Amino acid sequence: MIGTVTSVVGRARELLEPALRGTVARLGPELGPIVAYHLGFVEADGSPRGSASGKALRPALAFLGAEAVGAPAEVALPGALAVELTHNFSLLHDDVMDRDRVRRHRPTAWALFGVGNAITAGDALLAEAQRILVEEPSPQGVRAARALARATARMIEGQAQDLSFESRLDVSMAECRRMAANKTGALLSCAASIGAILAGAPAEAVRALGAFGRHLGVAFQAVDDLLGIWGRPEVTGKPVASDLRQRKKTFPIVAALRSPHPAAARLRALLADGPTEGELEEAARLVEEAGGRRWTEAEADRELRLAVGA
Repeated sequence: MIGTVTSVVGRARELLEPALRGTVARLGPELGPIVAYHLGFVEADGSPRGSASGKALRPALAFLGAEAVGAPAEVALPGALAVELTHNFSLLHDDVMDRDRVRRHRPTAWALFGVGNAITAGDALLAEAQRILVEEPSPQGVRAARALARATARMIEGQAQDLSFESRLDVSMAECRRMAANKTGALLSCAASIGAILAGAPAEAVRALGAFGRHLGVAFQAVDDLLGIWGRPEVTGKPVASDLRQRKKTFPIVAALRSPHPAAARLRALLADGPTEGELEEAARLVEEAGGRRWTEAEADRELRLAVGA
């Protein structure tokens, strides 16, 4: 299975990378170097670095979606590129909003080039994503652009919810699920279905692929939430316990806060004002003691099963 996933993602990278490099070239001398750095093509000084970094999950889903309805993978290229650009728009802005200084083991774009430049680079990627689909010569290009615009609006709504939850201790699990479905599920749903849209597939097939991607996205978010507390920095490329540091209300944290376990009360007290660096290890332990880790692992499994059954 791992070998299959690796080969699918590797093929997606091969299909996508020339188009990604073309996008960087179109952005010009002001924004191109920022995006090239963020995507992993160059070092901070502009020297070549190699292939793009990142998981390439969304482009892989787009290519697979086209093939699932009997079309060649290449039909999905405009959609795969547009979704990947939209995803990176969100990362550039997310790093600014979360004040994250490290991504993929390197300084974030805003930390190197400044907040204004990083935000503007993200804006440019979002505009490019829509331009690519709107200018697609087939009638399906406009349908794909509409689908991506709707997904982007939901993703932005999810990001707004994520930020607003930082100052709250009463976030319900229903709110947490909606946030995950918007912030991560919406774009993965679009990624899984956009290849089928560009292939002119029937609405029923598009809906099924979208449902698959939506559930996969929530499962992906649940796993990411686990890594946000217990992930190893050398693997995740981010500081340990970053979500606790920022008082995020992720799946494990909300599950722990709403638990009847005695550890929930102490966790609530720590998160009320924000844990100090010396309290982060205790906070992570309290989340686990209150059942947040176990609940989130089960939720990820549940959403994966729903994705397979979509």
